[in-house]
Amino acid sequence: MAGDPSKPNSSSEVPSRKAGSLPEGCASSSGDIAAFVAKARAMSPQAAGARGRLVFALDATMSRQPTWDMACSLQADMFREAASVGSLDIRLVYYRGLGECRATGWISDSAQLARLMGKIDCQGGNTQIGKVLAETRREAVAAGVRALVFVGDAMEENVDELCARAGELGLLKVPAFMFQEGHDGEAERAFREIARLTGGAWCRFDPGAAAQLRELLRAAAAYAAGGREALRLSASSGAAALLSQMK
Repeated sequence: MAGDPSKPNSSSEVPSRKAGSLPEGCASSSGDIAAFVAKARAMSPQAAGARGRLVFALDATMSRQPTWDMACSLQADMFREAASVGSLDIRLVYYRGLGECRATGWISDSAQLARLMGKIDCQGGNTQIGKVLAETRREAVAAGVRALVFVGDAMEENVDELCARAGELGLLKVPAFMFQEGHDGEAERAFREIARLTGGAWCRFDPGAAAQLRELLRAAAAYAAGGREALRLSASSGAAALLSQMK
């Protein structure tokens, strides 16, 4: 992968915010994934006939290259899952390097999203989750957003500032699904709180676990396209195994 897809009408710079820091924790995988699906099912159904809009945000700092490549290969599953119950537009947001945070336009085609993601290479830098939350809020006000999916493994910002932004998304009824790779305790505490404040869910997946991430992304896409009932309709393939664990 090489270059940056920051071309006119394919991506845009997301405005900056502040940064800071925080401390550590842990958890279990399959139970967390089942809990996420249960939480998503419990959320309010979406308006019938409306297109689902999902902000798909990824940490593209240097440590994330293997997961970025994995997400590239899995993103088409989100569109396929959503197509079984409705329709979905995705806005990719990513950050990397020294303060770079970009967002694509709304994309309804998996091949187009794959092309854009394939042009992005990960670069060293600190996390910019605050910018992701701010961009999601801006889009929620401007065009409507049903959910935010964030995939990352670290948090290097002021947690209170992140929580303030998460609270704004909560007021707008935009749940954040925080998918954490690995066991960083500082990230876990921040991701859990962001999920709680937005009415979303936190879930961990094992490093490099494509199957786990696939099921999480499919469940989030089903929610964005059709609400809690959509998860029942997606109970084929891997989703059936998750639903079978729910009470």
